[in-house]
Amino acid sequence: MDLAFTPEEQQFREDMRDWVKTHLPADIAHKVHNALRLSRDDMQRWGKILGQKGWLGYSWPVEFGGPGWSAVQKHLFEEACALAGAPRVLPFGPVMVAPVIMAFGNAEQQQRFLPGIASGDVWWSQGYSEPGSGSDLASLQCKAERQGDTYIVNGQKTWTTLGQYGDWIFCLVRTSHEGKPQAGISFLLIDMKSPGVTVRPIVLLDGGADVNEVWFDNVEVPAHNLIGEENKGWTYAKHLLSHERTNIADVNRSKLELERLKRIAKAEGMYGDLRLRDEIAKLEVDVVALEMLVLRVLSAQKTGKNSLDIAGLLKIRGSEIQQRYAELMMLAAGPFSLPLIQDAMEAGWQGDQAAAGLFGFPGGDVHCAPLASTYFNMRKTTIYGGSNEVQRNIVAQTVLG
Repeated sequence: MDLAFTPEEQQFREDMRDWVKTHLPADIAHKVHNALRLSRDDMQRWGKILGQKGWLGYSWPVEFGGPGWSAVQKHLFEEACALAGAPRVLPFGPVMVAPVIMAFGNAEQQQRFLPGIASGDVWWSQGYSEPGSGSDLASLQCKAERQGDTYIVNGQKTWTTLGQYGDWIFCLVRTSHEGKPQAGISFLLIDMKSPGVTVRPIVLLDGGADVNEVWFDNVEVPAHNLIGEENKGWTYAKHLLSHERTNIADVNRSKLELERLKRIAKAEGMYGDLRLRDEIAKLEVDVVALEMLVLRVLSAQKTGKNSLDIAGLLKIRGSEIQQRYAELMMLAAGPFSLPLIQDAMEAGWQGDQAAAGLFGFPGGDVHCAPLASTYFNMRKTTIYGGSNEVQRNIVAQTVLG
């Protein structure tokens, strides 16, 4: 198995790095490099820059308006974006619902929805989890009753990431109670401006409201917004979840954060602490191992071999690494790792400066400001997208039978 890049791939890598460096707005890159909170405008502005180039749907085939890149080229593009400090491409539209529409939607749905996703003009949200249905997603109860050419949707979704910005939401809804729970689920596309849709932000420990509750109260949805066949939504959901769990691993983002961890440790005078250096070294080994695993999958795809379905394994290792670098940043900064207080940040009083005022320490650098916020936020990574405990069961069944 050859994990080395070809000369053509190396040139592609350089071209991508040059393009991203030229087109990525400096203010956005600064926020990403320092883990400062991105606004909707920041995220959508970068998405539209990619959309103008035809690269927001960088994983799409040519027939649907994508660049038709190989798996290796897609990886190298993601690497160039991550290392330059670009925001992550919001996956809900181009990475998650778009492949479902391509694979299972009809021609009218493809023509209607894909252009807005590709351009970055339409913000999509995901409606999967419910208060009593997370890892056990098949137990969902949000129901859609067919009445002529319309579905009437009632119920609730929760943990809807950035749902407060959503234009459309793709939802798993229950359309039948007969047979196994998985057999009565359908896949609906719902306009979030429809009467009866209510979005309620959930304020998290870090002070942000990145996730939301979404309520549906007699929401009327045209039947032609049903993807594929009624009661076949579980099949489409599994197709989507493989994309989600691979995306969560995000090894290129971990490489960026590893370098940030080293910068923080050096700035705080902790890089000479041998025990901390040991932990950073172990983390770096794990990041490299995760990258090698990703490259093995890409190599198998290049040679036409069917690689083991390891989306769950990538999710497990990637999410654990994200939590570990957040913890080590906190350890490196010590008492300067204060919770992010948005009003103070906007006034210029960032992490170390606040600590200097409270404890009499010298300070003033930006790098410690959001560390506690990042730590709190990363606790969710081993839960969302299917908890790691459930993913281990899936991996065990796949490998051992």
